[in-house]
Amino acid sequence: MLLGVNIDHIAVLREARKINDPDPLDAVPIVKRARADQITIHLREDRRHINDYDAKRIIENSQLPINLECAIDEKIIKKVLELKPHRVTIVPEKREEVTTEGGLDVSKNFEALKDVTKELQTNGIEVSLFIDPNPKVIKLSKDIGVDWIELHTGLYSNIYAMLFSNLGFTKHSIKELELPRSKLKKLLQLSLKELIDNTAYANSLGLKVAAGHGLNYQNVKEICKINGIIELNIGQCIIARSVFTGFENAVREMLEIIQ
Repeated sequence: MLLGVNIDHIAVLREARKINDPDPLDAVPIVKRARADQITIHLREDRRHINDYDAKRIIENSQLPINLECAIDEKIIKKVLELKPHRVTIVPEKREEVTTEGGLDVSKNFEALKDVTKELQTNGIEVSLFIDPNPKVIKLSKDIGVDWIELHTGLYSNIYAMLFSNLGFTKHSIKELELPRSKLKKLLQLSLKELIDNTAYANSLGLKVAAGHGLNYQNVKEICKINGIIELNIGQCIIARSVFTGFENAVREMLEIIQ
């Protein structure tokens, strides 16, 4: 299984103090040395983490493929066509959200996604859609003509966190999931089955499947067992672990688990 390391949270740390350090570009050779497979970055409309200067330098200097996440905003797509990353993963975006919650509304944005996909592919850029594990959405993604889908693992990750937390319900708890453990166990199995079934369906349509969102050193083990997922994109937990173990060690620890 391949590992894409999302280095956005290095930029988050930099922007917390509005200074020049740490520089996300410095992470790129470390990820390569640790033998991960890809760099993932998210160029948001408001540039609150990774900015154009970061993206340009990372794409120009990386010896690993770059997976650039972005919305279908016209100005963003124009910038992406200038930058020419290896792959674009189109994600939903709300400016007020902390992170991307939920997959794309592919049905609502079908024609726009189809046009953007064709434009990106014409310029030699692979296209992936970040979607919920849903067969109707997967079929629409196939009809759009994308190369990849990335299954949103947020629900699975959130249920796992609530089920196995030793802290009880905290201010960071998900209110809808403040449920008895027996209920959470059933929900976790249902969520995992959704990912398994929809991966198999996507594969049957000829789509390459990645997965990501909320995955960490504990919950990723079950995701690794799913036949047909060939890539995971993981960031926040790796950056968090690196505070204590160093960045290269944190990447290697994740690789040991998923491989």
